[in-house]
Amino acid sequence: MEAMAPPLAETARRAHVAGRTSAWDDAARWVALFRDLAAGESEKLGPLYDMASRRLYGLALWRTGSRDLAAEVVQDVFVRIAEHGERLASVRDPRWWLLAVTHRLAIDAVRRAARHETEPIEEHAGLAAEPVDHGRTVDAGRAWALLARLSAKQREVVYLHHAAGMSHAEIGRCLGIPAFTAASRYRLALAALRGLLGSTT
Repeated sequence: MEAMAPPLAETARRAHVAGRTSAWDDAARWVALFRDLAAGESEKLGPLYDMASRRLYGLALWRTGSRDLAAEVVQDVFVRIAEHGERLASVRDPRWWLLAVTHRLAIDAVRRAARHETEPIEEHAGLAAEPVDHGRTVDAGRAWALLARLSAKQREVVYLHHAAGMSHAEIGRCLGIPAFTAASRYRLALAALRGLLGSTT
Protein backbone atom coordinates (compact mmCIF):
# COMPACT_ATOMS: atom_id res chain seq x y z
CA MET A 1 0.00 0.00 0.00
CA GLU A 2 2.99 2.31 0.46
CA ALA A 3 3.23 2.57 -3.31
CA MET A 4 -0.32 3.91 -3.45
CA ALA A 5 0.37 6.86 -1.20
CA PRO A 6 2.11 9.34 -3.55
CA PRO A 7 -0.59 9.55 -6.25
CA LEU A 8 -3.42 9.55 -3.73
CA ALA A 9 -1.70 12.19 -1.63
CA GLU A 10 -1.21 14.33 -4.72
CA THR A 11 -4.85 13.78 -5.62
CA ALA A 12 -5.91 15.05 -2.23
CA ARG A 13 -3.61 18.05 -2.47
CA ARG A 14 -4.90 19.12 -5.87
CA ALA A 15 -8.58 18.32 -5.57
CA HIS A 16 -9.37 19.18 -2.00
CA VAL A 17 -6.77 21.16 -0.16
CA ALA A 18 -5.58 23.91 -2.51
CA GLY A 19 -5.02 26.36 0.30
CA ARG A 20 -8.27 25.59 2.11
CA THR A 21 -7.03 23.08 4.67
CA SER A 22 -7.13 25.55 7.56
CA ALA A 23 -10.64 26.67 6.63
CA TRP A 24 -11.87 23.08 6.49
CA ASP A 25 -10.41 22.31 9.90
CA ASP A 26 -11.98 25.37 11.55
CA ALA A 27 -15.06 23.66 13.01
CA ALA A 28 -16.28 26.79 14.79
CA ARG A 29 -16.33 28.74 11.53
CA TRP A 30 -18.53 26.12 9.87
CA VAL A 31 -20.96 26.08 12.77
CA ALA A 32 -21.14 29.87 12.70
CA LEU A 33 -21.88 29.88 8.98
CA PHE A 34 -24.68 27.36 9.39
CA ARG A 35 -26.17 29.34 12.25
CA ASP A 36 -26.05 32.53 10.19
CA LEU A 37 -27.75 30.76 7.29
CA ALA A 38 -30.36 29.38 9.66
CA ALA A 39 -31.00 32.96 10.80
CA GLY A 40 -31.74 33.98 7.23
CA GLU A 41 -28.38 35.48 6.25
CA SER A 42 -28.39 34.10 2.71
CA GLU A 43 -25.31 36.14 1.79
CA LYS A 44 -23.29 33.59 3.76
CA LEU A 45 -23.90 31.05 0.99
CA GLY A 46 -21.02 32.63 -0.94
CA PRO A 47 -18.36 32.04 1.73
CA LEU A 48 -19.77 28.57 2.37
CA TYR A 49 -19.51 27.72 -1.32
CA ASP A 50 -15.91 28.95 -1.43
CA MET A 51 -15.00 26.78 1.55
CA ALA A 52 -16.85 23.61 0.59
CA SER A 53 -17.40 23.36 -3.16
CA ARG A 54 -13.99 22.00 -4.17
CA ARG A 55 -14.10 19.16 -1.67
CA LEU A 56 -17.75 18.35 -2.37
CA TYR A 57 -17.12 18.37 -6.11
CA GLY A 58 -14.18 16.01 -5.70
CA LEU A 59 -16.32 13.57 -3.73
CA ALA A 60 -19.20 13.82 -6.21
CA LEU A 61 -16.89 13.39 -9.20
CA TRP A 62 -15.29 10.32 -7.69
CA ARG A 63 -18.70 8.82 -6.88
CA THR A 64 -20.37 9.60 -10.23
CA GLY A 65 -17.46 9.54 -12.68
CA SER A 66 -19.07 12.44 -14.56
CA ARG A 67 -18.13 16.11 -14.40
CA ASP A 68 -21.65 17.19 -15.34
CA LEU A 69 -23.27 14.96 -12.73
CA ALA A 70 -20.76 16.09 -10.10
CA ALA A 71 -21.55 19.74 -10.80
CA GLU A 72 -25.27 18.99 -10.55
CA VAL A 73 -24.75 17.21 -7.26
CA VAL A 74 -22.93 20.21 -5.77
CA GLN A 75 -25.76 22.47 -6.93
CA ASP A 76 -28.28 20.11 -5.36
CA VAL A 77 -26.35 20.20 -2.08
CA PHE A 78 -26.72 23.97 -1.90
CA VAL A 79 -30.39 23.68 -2.78
CA ARG A 80 -30.74 21.35 0.21
CA ILE A 81 -28.93 23.89 2.37
CA ALA A 82 -31.41 26.58 1.36
CA GLU A 83 -34.33 24.21 1.97
CA HIS A 84 -33.16 23.32 5.47
CA GLY A 85 -33.41 26.92 6.64
CA GLU A 86 -33.68 27.12 10.43
CA ARG A 87 -32.85 23.43 10.81
CA LEU A 88 -29.24 24.18 9.87
CA ALA A 89 -28.71 25.56 13.36
CA SER A 90 -29.10 22.05 14.80
CA VAL A 91 -26.35 20.51 12.62
CA ARG A 92 -23.54 19.61 15.00
CA ASP A 93 -20.77 19.35 12.41
CA PRO A 94 -21.59 21.01 9.08
CA ARG A 95 -18.53 19.56 7.34
CA TRP A 96 -19.58 15.94 7.70
CA TRP A 97 -23.21 16.83 7.13
CA LEU A 98 -22.19 18.32 3.78
CA LEU A 99 -20.11 15.27 2.87
CA ALA A 100 -22.91 12.90 3.82
CA VAL A 101 -25.47 14.85 1.79
CA THR A 102 -23.09 15.00 -1.17
CA HIS A 103 -22.43 11.28 -1.01
CA ARG A 104 -26.14 10.46 -0.85
CA LEU A 105 -27.06 12.82 -3.69
CA ALA A 106 -24.22 11.46 -5.83
CA ILE A 107 -25.54 7.92 -5.39
CA ASP A 108 -29.02 9.14 -6.34
CA ALA A 109 -27.61 10.89 -9.41
CA VAL A 110 -25.89 7.72 -10.58
CA ARG A 111 -29.07 5.74 -10.14
CA ARG A 112 -31.04 8.29 -12.15
CA ALA A 113 -28.49 8.27 -14.91
CA ALA A 114 -27.60 4.58 -14.95
CA ARG A 115 -26.98 4.69 -18.68
CA HIS A 116 -25.14 8.01 -18.58
CA GLU A 117 -21.76 7.89 -20.25
CA THR A 118 -19.09 8.39 -17.61
CA GLU A 119 -15.50 9.49 -17.93
CA PRO A 120 -12.47 7.99 -16.18
CA ILE A 121 -11.60 9.91 -13.07
CA GLU A 122 -7.93 9.99 -14.04
CA GLU A 123 -8.80 12.22 -17.01
CA HIS A 124 -9.91 15.04 -14.73
CA ALA A 125 -7.02 17.44 -14.26
CA GLY A 126 -8.04 18.29 -10.72
CA LEU A 127 -8.03 14.70 -9.52
CA ALA A 128 -5.38 12.94 -11.59
CA ALA A 129 -1.84 12.89 -10.30
CA GLU A 130 1.17 13.48 -12.51
CA PRO A 131 3.19 10.32 -13.23
CA VAL A 132 5.85 9.70 -10.60
CA ASP A 133 9.08 8.13 -11.80
CA HIS A 134 10.21 6.23 -8.74
CA GLY A 135 10.92 2.56 -8.12
CA ARG A 136 8.49 2.31 -5.20
CA THR A 137 5.64 4.30 -6.64
CA VAL A 138 3.00 3.71 -9.26
CA ASP A 139 1.54 6.35 -11.52
CA ALA A 140 -1.98 7.61 -11.07
CA GLY A 141 -3.35 5.52 -13.91
CA ARG A 142 -2.16 2.28 -12.35
CA ALA A 143 -3.33 3.39 -8.92
CA TRP A 144 -6.85 4.03 -10.14
CA ALA A 145 -6.80 0.79 -12.14
CA LEU A 146 -5.97 -1.12 -8.96
CA LEU A 147 -8.63 0.73 -6.98
CA ALA A 148 -11.17 -0.13 -9.66
CA ARG A 149 -10.59 -3.81 -8.89
CA LEU A 150 -11.72 -3.37 -5.29
CA SER A 151 -15.34 -3.63 -4.27
CA ALA A 152 -17.33 -0.39 -4.34
CA LYS A 153 -17.47 -0.27 -0.54
CA GLN A 154 -13.72 -0.75 -0.24
CA ARG A 155 -13.04 1.97 -2.83
CA GLU A 156 -15.21 4.34 -0.83
CA VAL A 157 -13.20 4.04 2.36
CA VAL A 158 -9.83 4.18 0.58
CA TYR A 159 -10.84 7.32 -1.28
CA LEU A 160 -12.37 9.05 1.72
CA HIS A 161 -9.35 8.23 3.90
CA HIS A 162 -6.57 9.12 1.46
CA ALA A 163 -8.10 11.77 -0.78
CA ALA A 164 -10.58 13.42 1.57
CA GLY A 165 -8.36 13.00 4.63
CA MET A 166 -11.15 11.54 6.76
CA SER A 167 -10.65 9.37 9.83
CA HIS A 168 -12.50 6.08 10.20
CA ALA A 169 -14.97 7.74 12.55
CA GLU A 170 -15.59 10.53 10.03
CA ILE A 171 -15.98 8.03 7.20
CA GLY A 172 -18.54 6.19 9.29
CA ARG A 173 -20.49 9.39 9.83
CA CYS A 174 -20.37 10.20 6.13
CA LEU A 175 -21.52 6.75 5.01
CA GLY A 176 -23.88 6.09 7.89
CA ILE A 177 -21.97 3.06 9.18
CA PRO A 178 -20.18 2.33 12.48
CA ALA A 179 -16.57 3.49 12.71
CA PHE A 180 -15.36 -0.08 13.25
CA THR A 181 -17.09 -1.13 10.02
CA ALA A 182 -15.30 1.65 8.15
CA ALA A 183 -12.00 0.57 9.72
CA SER A 184 -12.64 -3.06 8.82
CA ARG A 185 -13.41 -2.20 5.20
CA TYR A 186 -10.24 -0.13 5.04
CA ARG A 187 -8.09 -2.96 6.39
CA LEU A 188 -9.62 -5.40 3.92
CA ALA A 189 -9.03 -2.91 1.11
CA LEU A 190 -5.36 -2.56 2.08
CA ALA A 191 -4.95 -6.32 2.13
CA ALA A 192 -6.58 -6.60 -1.29
CA LEU A 193 -4.38 -3.84 -2.71
CA ARG A 194 -1.25 -5.50 -1.38
CA GLY A 195 -2.29 -8.69 -3.11
CA LEU A 196 -2.98 -6.84 -6.36
CA LEU A 197 0.34 -5.01 -6.19
CA GLY A 198 2.13 -8.29 -5.61
CA SER A 199 0.43 -9.92 -8.58
CA THR A 200 1.32 -7.07 -10.96
CA THR A 201 5.00 -6.66 -10.08
